[in-house]
Amino acid sequence: MSANRFEPVRLGVVGLGSFGRLHALTAAGLAEAELVALVARRQASIDKMHRELPDVPGWIDLERAMAESDAEAWIVASSTASHVPLATSLLQAGYPLLMEKPLASTLADAERLAPLLADHPERLMMGHILLFNSEFRQLQAEVTQRGPLWHIDCVRHRPVETRRLFPGESPFHLTMVHDLYSVLALVEGREPVAFSAQVHRADDGSPDLTLAQLRWADGLMASFTASFMTPEGLPADGFDRMELFGQGWAARLQANPRPLTFWDTQARSPLTLEISADPRHPSGMLAEELRAFCRLVRGQSPIPLGAGYQDALQVQRWLDRLEEAAEA
Repeated sequence: MSANRFEPVRLGVVGLGSFGRLHALTAAGLAEAELVALVARRQASIDKMHRELPDVPGWIDLERAMAESDAEAWIVASSTASHVPLATSLLQAGYPLLMEKPLASTLADAERLAPLLADHPERLMMGHILLFNSEFRQLQAEVTQRGPLWHIDCVRHRPVETRRLFPGESPFHLTMVHDLYSVLALVEGREPVAFSAQVHRADDGSPDLTLAQLRWADGLMASFTASFMTPEGLPADGFDRMELFGQGWAARLQANPRPLTFWDTQARSPLTLEISADPRHPSGMLAEELRAFCRLVRGQSPIPLGAGYQDALQVQRWLDRLEEAAEA
């Protein structure tokens, strides 16, 4: 590859659920990437994806896909429970990979990858799209310029239906984790000195509301709210909000839903997140995340703060501390 020419990275996608589909469609449209492999547990998922990407070969076995495709890097967008086994296979084979968060269901599972990354930590990048949201990146720049933070308040609500679609999932791991990663980046990886949390449970005993509070040694306090409580009249992906306060300044980031709104029988937000996965011209934070991964594979840029393996372990520890505090 010449110094002036970027050779597209040959990518494979493992997991073709709702977010895996977005990864595949986005990768298929990027100049920096060439989508060469699709992997799913069921042939039906491959067949469904082929309606949109008919020329990309698919497999229902990762080992065969690694042997038969010419993918040189992989995106893992499967269920959380499968992350560590899949990552183990890919890392042992020497592939760099982009993995959707959370890294694992437990800290102990996440730590199993440490020996495989000890010499090459750059082989694993965590997929955290908010780090590539245009407004969030500007927010980071503003925080750096404006000085110390005093308070961060993060709110992330999702529909009641989420509990049925993701049985066994808690708002801690399914949704609050996004804000924990964002705050980790905003505080440049500093570790809190105090953790507290609370949980509310629905009639069936499953958690539908989680609250958390973190405090740092310099007095900064952050609060988090995540729920599966919004009714049908609100956007299909609920809504998110982040507010920050410092000395003489305050900021508000509303990344979801996006400003575009339509009304018919109810209000609708067709572009809930800053993601356009149209393979003809993908744009938004997922496209920027995949571009960053391609540059990482080519050795042209490092893993962004907040998206590394040690960052993922740190957030996993935060989640464990918060869940313990909620049950105390």
